[in-house]
Amino acid sequence: MGTARTGVDGTAGERRRLINVAYRLLGSVTEAEDAVQDAYARWYGLPRSRQEEILSPGAWLTTVTGRICLDLLGSARARRERYVGAWLPEPLPDRTEWERTDDPGATGHADPADQIVLDESVAMAFLVVLETMTPAERVAFVLHDVFRYPFAEIADVLQRTPAACKQLAASARRRVSAARAAVPSTGRADVVRQVKEAWETKDIAALVGLLNPAAVMTADGGGLAGTVLRPVEGGTRIAQYMIAIADKAPGLELLQRSVNGAPGLVARRAGVVMTVASFDVSDGRITRIWAIRNPQKLRPWTRETN
Repeated sequence: MGTARTGVDGTAGERRRLINVAYRLLGSVTEAEDAVQDAYARWYGLPRSRQEEILSPGAWLTTVTGRICLDLLGSARARRERYVGAWLPEPLPDRTEWERTDDPGATGHADPADQIVLDESVAMAFLVVLETMTPAERVAFVLHDVFRYPFAEIADVLQRTPAACKQLAASARRRVSAARAAVPSTGRADVVRQVKEAWETKDIAALVGLLNPAAVMTADGGGLAGTVLRPVEGGTRIAQYMIAIADKAPGLELLQRSVNGAPGLVARRAGVVMTVASFDVSDGRITRIWAIRNPQKLRPWTRETN
């Protein structure tokens, strides 16, 4: 796989790709960055002679990052059992929708959230399905179906046979097929805009009309922000809850923004992002709402300005 490459020139360009892989594996920008940093630390910790023996540093870094993520996914299950309320993936902003005041002369690595490509594989609904997989299924599926790695290379990550990895990916694929509705995104922005307007005017009848009667809203406060600990089920109950939130938070500003590459809403108060909401839409109605309120998961949004 090419000639030996060592040092910064041979590995620095891999960071963006590795961040993209790790975020889809972990659902956390912070953990993805930490995993990639750990992989780089291991690379630079190798003796120079060992680096020179590695024909593809990129493949080596991918394997190590994948193994680190696999370990993190295993331990995450225990951590999430202790998590307060529902756990949701960290939402991603689209920086192009916000005015930036960053210093163009600043140095250092870009914010990892800036390096993540916004496509279907980071949609909140997709990431939530990934959470239902075993760690090995998730690694096999993401590396093969999303990033097109061959099973021979995935076998090195999972330390299983290529045939076993193929079976894991197939099992994960069935989970995705069962959960994914073939819903075109056309018109989603209009539905989200109407939800925003009805929420701002506290028009409960309009909200009920925009919500599927069987809609489900899941909120993630992590014990650090007030929110419901269990999913709210039913369009009417969700609408009532949304109006109650508006009543308790005067001055709440709603902005229509891209969340993980799809139309979403950002709730801001006194210039501080309080909630980021992602939506699933079917037949012109909201079927799922994922509301992230845990301030630790809103860090990628804190750099946004008016």
